Amino acid sequence: MTQPAFQLQRPKRRTTSVIFASPHSGRAYPPAFLERVVLNDREIRSSEDAFVDHLFAAAVDSGAPLLASDAPRAYVDLNRAPEELDPALIDGVRRAAHNPRISSGLGVIPRVVANGRAIYRGKITLAEAHARLNGCWRPYHDMLQTLIDESHSEFDEAILIDCHSMPHEALENVGSPGSIRPDVVLGDRFGAAAAGPIVEQIEAAFASAGLRVARNMPFAGAYVAQHYGRPSRRQHAVQIEIDRSLYMDERRVVPAPGYDAFRTLLRGVIADIAAIGRSAETYMAAE
Repeated sequence: MTQPAFQLQRPKRRTTSVIFASPHSGRAYPPAFLERVVLNDREIRSSEDAFVDHLFAAAVDSGAPLLASDAPRAYVDLNRAPEELDPALIDGVRRAAHNPRISSGLGVIPRVVANGRAIYRGKITLAEAHARLNGCWRPYHDMLQTLIDESHSEFDEAILIDCHSMPHEALENVGSPGSIRPDVVLGDRFGAAAAGPIVEQIEAAFASAGLRVARNMPFAGAYVAQHYGRPSRRQHAVQIEIDRSLYMDERRVVPAPGYDAFRTLLRGVIADIAAIGRSAETYMAAE
């Protein structure tokens, strides 16, 4: 890709150890890539976390940086390990131990988008896969690590908020029949990626805004939470999944009429989460 791999918005002054990042909201689809796919413009965007970077743009007003991918998820998935290469898609990749993400077509170079729809007719080369990793995946994660290192240096702690959206249909089987579905799912890998007091305060930030919150079901966090979440090192990672139907028309991939109101609501949530990274009491409790 010739365009930047990511967009980084920094606050005028960093005042919190919290970092907001959006790995799946990228929408810079390379023309050569679009010429090869068998999906139309709307279908190729179905696995994109559309508008999430815009929803969380208020992070900088709360003294926190916001890192957002330019590369679309259908092109390269930044929430997968770089070695999760799919032999069914990429020529020259040997079959390895069973990996459910790769088997379902959702490796680091996805073979399918939402609902299992194939992206390509045939395969791509291993050289092309490596070019995407080198051009998009590694620059994004290098910058994310830099932001985490900065937090450790300035605040002696880093709190990474990995921002995502989820299809409304993903919540169909959550809870018992007839139960109220969550608006937001927090993923901390069942406590392995973040300290309990921090996750509790993040949950309270959403709940105080009137949003229903669940934890780890059906999304507990993927590569980003697993790789960067190290509570014993005062490094916490929490994946946030927001129901897309709250702010967008999922079929048309456009903002819903209530988009601006929801973005305003999130502004307060973002401010509350950023405040967690200024609390000495939180640091003490998380130790």
